[in-house]
Amino acid sequence: MSDVKTAVQHVTSADGTTIAYRALGSGPGVVLLHGMMQSGPSNIELARALAGTHTCYVPDRRGRGASGPRRPGHSARSDVEDVCALLDATGARDVIGVSAGAIIALLTALSRPDVRRVVAFEPPLGLDGAGDPDWIARFDREIAEGRIEAALVTGMLAARLGPPGAGLMPRRLLERLTTAFIARQERDGDGEEPGFRELAPTIRHDGLLVAETADLVPRLRELGAEVLLLGGTRSPAYLKRALTALEGVLPHARRVVLKGVGHEATGNAAARGKPELVAREIGRFLT
Repeated sequence: MSDVKTAVQHVTSADGTTIAYRALGSGPGVVLLHGMMQSGPSNIELARALAGTHTCYVPDRRGRGASGPRRPGHSARSDVEDVCALLDATGARDVIGVSAGAIIALLTALSRPDVRRVVAFEPPLGLDGAGDPDWIARFDREIAEGRIEAALVTGMLAARLGPPGAGLMPRRLLERLTTAFIARQERDGDGEEPGFRELAPTIRHDGLLVAETADLVPRLRELGAEVLLLGGTRSPAYLKRALTALEGVLPHARRVVLKGVGHEATGNAAARGKPELVAREIGRFLT
């Protein structure tokens, strides 16, 4: 992974929780919200690719990295308040959201008429049963038992992500592959970005976010912000259907399909991302 040791700054959210963020570049401000099993540094190369024309503010979403923890009673509104604190502190009025971060970006624009533009990269909307939270009980049990690899597999299958054909593989094989991946990540990581072992408990947070916002699509008919819907040709079918649903209701939206990439496209190159490719489309939209 590229060097991500950019100075960390902080803002305070409405409930007193500290939200950490990094600022890169110069020009109009844009907030970049990471997705599931990520923290701010996971998309730092995308931020750097945009930094020639924009100031990118890259937070660690609550409960991850250097930001404060989730509190009792946490809801999607808490996530929106975290973004609002950053918008107020920086003056940014454009928001980029990746995966679950895209849901938060759209919710923020609904509550803030001063948000001008939103980039939504493959939000995992709760369509076709994708937001069913029944898996969380098993996930919580596996986390409590210290079976991190098993919990990661449970979350991956629930999110319909992972390697091609993962749903057809025996769970024991998936757990062994996950164990090997974690070992490699811990061996090769630079310590700046939290690894999967540390981030594993946050899977349930995004799962609950998807379940809570199952009614989001019809609410977006009144959204005033311009929206760029981004997705890849190699992404899971349910994420493509989510973009199609949004395209059908958003009054000021256009959609771009990135050829040859999947859900990992916004990430750093070491994580098989294509940040330069994604940045080109975002740059066109923002300028």
